[in-house]
Amino acid sequence: MGGGDWHSNTRFTLSTVTDYRGQQKTDRAEGTVNWIYNFAINMSKVFKKTSGNGHIALYLGKRDFVDNVDSVEVVDGVIKVDPSGLNGRKVYVYLACAFRYGSDDLDVIGLSFRRDIWIQRIQVYPPTGANATKSPMQESLMKKVGEQGCPFSFQLPTNLPCSVALQPGPNDSGKACGVDFEVKGYIANAADNADEVIEKKDTCRLMIRKIQFAPANNKPGPKADISKQFMMTDKPVHLEASLEKEIYYHGDPITVKVKINNETSKVVKKIKVTVEQLTSVVLYSSDTYTKPVCSEEFGETINANSTFEKSFQITPLLANNKEKRGLSVDGRLKDEDTHLASTTLSQGDKEMQGIIVSYKVKVNLMVSGGGLLGGLTGSDVTVELPLTLMSPKPAANWIKGLFSSGLTSDLSPWKDEMTSKGIHRSDREHRTQRNSTPVTRGTTCHWVTTML
Repeated sequence: MGGGDWHSNTRFTLSTVTDYRGQQKTDRAEGTVNWIYNFAINMSKVFKKTSGNGHIALYLGKRDFVDNVDSVEVVDGVIKVDPSGLNGRKVYVYLACAFRYGSDDLDVIGLSFRRDIWIQRIQVYPPTGANATKSPMQESLMKKVGEQGCPFSFQLPTNLPCSVALQPGPNDSGKACGVDFEVKGYIANAADNADEVIEKKDTCRLMIRKIQFAPANNKPGPKADISKQFMMTDKPVHLEASLEKEIYYHGDPITVKVKINNETSKVVKKIKVTVEQLTSVVLYSSDTYTKPVCSEEFGETINANSTFEKSFQITPLLANNKEKRGLSVDGRLKDEDTHLASTTLSQGDKEMQGIIVSYKVKVNLMVSGGGLLGGLTGSDVTVELPLTLMSPKPAANWIKGLFSSGLTSDLSPWKDEMTSKGIHRSDREHRTQRNSTPVTRGTTCHWVTTML
């Protein structure tokens, strides 16, 4: 189920036809897509967790589920049930989104340090017929599990937060605070009975992630300006700042264009550019925490009655903020690498609880006072820009995109779709390793995809 290795090079041949307008279309595309999809599932890693007594086992084909803002991927899987060990009880599966704001080790007086934001339970055994339609993923898992497999699926609402963790301090221990998602199978007499004690040996669970990727259409970046007049001067300093584009990827340098028109008698001594992360924790109340993740000073001097224009680059990285307690990072499974939390995208018409992350760029001019009053007449000029910091969308649907784009798009490595770790590699590494290469073109197109 996960032990087989990909061959270093795998070739797929797709036959195409040409219509009367000279456009290429794929012949028998539907069947080819299904074949490749089923082949990919059979070769991909399957995530499994068995209960302590061995009577139930949870199977998932993946652990990362994409939030497209207006819809979320269905969380589907299969649970294997051994009826001989149930003793008349039933088998349930629940999916929960929860906010963890304390370690389980602190639960010494019966207090819960975990609050469920959203939870849904379904009965899988005995079957109720609610999940009669199976997805291709479930069909493949059922073949692996056998007749004892019971499929289940959940539809997450769009107003749930993404998987985010608050970075612990150097001396903190235990699980990090943050938002997590859990799929749990359990044996019980009722789905949700507060008086029923469910033993740990009767449960099995897997953590999953709800993630967002940057939209494909990257618009021009924001622009902001300010004019500030100082004491003892009759003319202002005008500052304008802008970003090249609206969305930046993790690990990429952020280019900030700065224009200054200094009509005063003062001198601008330095320009400071800062990226700040804003984390809004929305539970019983809404609290926002601001932390700088990157700050650089540039020794540019803008004399009195002069103009200035230049672009500056800064790169916010988690590697430079490893000991900053309470910083929001993207949720991770086990001990794999992660990065700064991505900007939270939402429709805006629904209230969202949990952790909401945003960023802003601050451009600050340090203006000297000069004259007899010295620093008393000096001040700073500051302008702020909203920043969207996210990961690029891997080619999760690259097979279908192959046909709709006329076989001209680059293919991404299979690893991004096959394993959860591929999602959270550094984005610069992700793009440099995108090495699928078209060999020939024509009515028959051969693609050689180098597997990572």
